[in-house]
Amino acid sequence: MSAMLLLSTATMKAEVDPNFYIFLCFGQSNMEGAARPEAQDLVSPGPRFLLMPAVDDAQRGRRMGEWCEATPPLCRPNTGLTPADWFGRTLVASLPENIKVGVIHVAIGGIKIQGFLPDSIAQYVQTAPQWMKGMLEAYGNNPYERLITLARKAQQDGIIKGVLMHQGESNTSDPQWAGMVQRVYDNILGDLQLKPEEVPLFAGNIVQAGGQGVCIDCKRQIDELPQTIHTCQVISSDGCTNGPDKLHFDAAGYRELGCRYGETVARFLGFEPRRPAGLSTLNSQISTLQVPADAVTAETTVPGNEFPKVDSQRRAYFRVSAPQAQSVQVDICGKKYDMQRDGEGQWWAVTAPLVVGFHYYFINIGGMNFIDPSTETFFGCNREAGGIEIPEGPEGNYYRPQQGVPHGQVRSIYYPAAHDASASGQSPNSQIVWRHAMVYTPADYEKGKKRYPVLYLQHGMGEDETGWSRQGRMQHIMDNLIASGEAVPMIVVMESGDIKAPFRGGNNRQGFSDYGASFYPILLNDLIPYIDSNFRTRADREHRAMAGLSWGGHQTFDVVLQNMDKFAWMGAFSGAIFGLDTDTAYDGVFTRPDEFNRRMHLLFLSCGSEENFGTEALANSIRSHGINVEYYVMEGTHHEWLTWRRSLRHFLPLLFK
Repeated sequence: MSAMLLLSTATMKAEVDPNFYIFLCFGQSNMEGAARPEAQDLVSPGPRFLLMPAVDDAQRGRRMGEWCEATPPLCRPNTGLTPADWFGRTLVASLPENIKVGVIHVAIGGIKIQGFLPDSIAQYVQTAPQWMKGMLEAYGNNPYERLITLARKAQQDGIIKGVLMHQGESNTSDPQWAGMVQRVYDNILGDLQLKPEEVPLFAGNIVQAGGQGVCIDCKRQIDELPQTIHTCQVISSDGCTNGPDKLHFDAAGYRELGCRYGETVARFLGFEPRRPAGLSTLNSQISTLQVPADAVTAETTVPGNEFPKVDSQRRAYFRVSAPQAQSVQVDICGKKYDMQRDGEGQWWAVTAPLVVGFHYYFINIGGMNFIDPSTETFFGCNREAGGIEIPEGPEGNYYRPQQGVPHGQVRSIYYPAAHDASASGQSPNSQIVWRHAMVYTPADYEKGKKRYPVLYLQHGMGEDETGWSRQGRMQHIMDNLIASGEAVPMIVVMESGDIKAPFRGGNNRQGFSDYGASFYPILLNDLIPYIDSNFRTRADREHRAMAGLSWGGHQTFDVVLQNMDKFAWMGAFSGAIFGLDTDTAYDGVFTRPDEFNRRMHLLFLSCGSEENFGTEALANSIRSHGINVEYYVMEGTHHEWLTWRRSLRHFLPLLFK
């Protein structure tokens, strides 16, 4: 009987409590905590918020690896208030009373992310500054191993639900930082046998100090971390107050940031976030979100709707009705903003200032992306997507319709393709496939019998034949340039190019492409003959051009450089043309400069200054063979439609002259 009782007791003790939610906290000084706790911070939140200390603390009677009530300092005996303090308090206030919260906290002031990578920690310890060595020694000179060891012990008691990180200031502008953070996160998940969808990474942003923060340059790299780690959510530090060093938050700033961590995690867990008693007046987005008087309805908003709006600082405001949702986010090109519930079924969000131009976005509800019903839809990201235009000033008039300028037409056509590799037969006796294209005709096309040169203009990967006329505003650029006399009137043809679906592998060496190559015989043998037969074209190579953005630029190189008997003008805007050997590519076409320059009247390359697509190196490599290249850089732009609008504006005046 006694043996059975002992076995039963041991079994009960080893049972994991599914209502004990555990979070791993790591990082550098702003996770460690640099502000002195104040009176309200020292009051214990009670037995529902627990700490498993990562070091012994004799003064407070704490022993490493043994749960205790979580009051500051959570990190080491001489550290201060940390975001984890008010993260836990906020989570306790937001979750049902039967759920308790535990944290394991390992942080070292000034540590680089390399200090948490198992394969580099030994070398990092050897070269660490003297002032850091005592902190490293407190964790046995292996802070990552200390975190994992305690996490494994904690898994005997509860369920790990998330990883909280505040790090980056010591890796400012390090292009490898995001990849190293991913390795740390992946190591944690692998060592603890966790699933990323169940255990996200929550990354806090840095001290901003009104744009004067010491490490303000790393804000962008943290904001972009979700582009590398798809389960990462960034915790905004907008408005969080800081100390005089403009490097660390003050106590109020740590409370605010901690509450935001807690609110974000609560929503992820499916609970309505609530702040601890007495902190409801802090700078939470839900209580302070006010749409300024200068905000106007975005031009991409469906008529009859008030939101989305854009203010004079280029911040976007969103409102979505989702009364049954537990968590809602706005996802703009991979950067996610938590939306706040207003108590009446409406969710609200405001973004940081956005760069001018066009942005795809989605509303994420419970982990699933949806199109905002209040916005026009655009094909991008390999699917229908929402979109918002952040307006430029007068400098953007070149892509806007202008009074007094004659306007051309963008026609939607269907044409028969007998060379479609995917043809399965539209009728029992036919292998013809009907394909869709958009065709721009200039304003004077309907007024005479004149014939026109033709530009075949391709979009990028994951977009479709409507991209250039909708996102790119091609027709307005064309109208304005023709009216000013800068460009000759021409027909522009836009097709899907078979690159709407994602790239799924295969050979994509230039000239041997798989992705999108099914379009090449269709363009040459079906589309061009159809256009020449049904529109008044000048149907010879001297009056035929091809250009494209991103993967459309790749297609342009593949098609034109292998069919110079059909084209005499070409352009690639941010062309996805990687690893091109200009000595051998396309049967060595670049090694015959006299022939190339005589036959190809224009080779145009362009990119945004922030892209790092290797376009300049490509232009220089081609030029080294004596080839004439027109190369343009769009200052301040990335891989985006603003780059390509500007590229088209520079390209068109050079054609057919």
